[in-house]
Amino acid sequence: MLGGQVRIKKLDERATIPSYGSACAAGFDLYAILDEDIIIKPHETFLVKTGLSMEIPEGYAGMIFARSGLATKKGLAPANKVGVVDSDYRGEVMVALHNHSNIDQTISNGERIAQMVIMPFYKAEFLEVEELSDTQRGTGGFGSTGTK
Repeated sequence: MLGGQVRIKKLDERATIPSYGSACAAGFDLYAILDEDIIIKPHETFLVKTGLSMEIPEGYAGMIFARSGLATKKGLAPANKVGVVDSDYRGEVMVALHNHSNIDQTISNGERIAQMVIMPFYKAEFLEVEELSDTQRGTGGFGSTGTK
């Protein structure tokens, strides 16, 4: 199993250290830190704090994804679909939760609001050229590779 330590700092004593739901889970849960329950109205977004900052290793990024249960049962998911926490960011990790449902949804202090996966990334160096290599697909765009 690959892995390593990630330094984490509690910005609020009530914050919950992230946890994995199972031994093979890729994502760890992030927990809400709230003074009181909040209601997210239909089609509105609320910025939920975690009370944590972290030191993600260089060459990696923390990708914030929806929790499947929260998304399917309450219609709540990150507003930006996937949040990106860069390795040089030291501020509080927050999740902009959007209510995709047609009813009010409540979030409580300590509730699991999203999951984060720490992933390596490719740092590109861009080289402007006159031509690109040919491929079988070429310039075929949306739906060009078939209907199956």
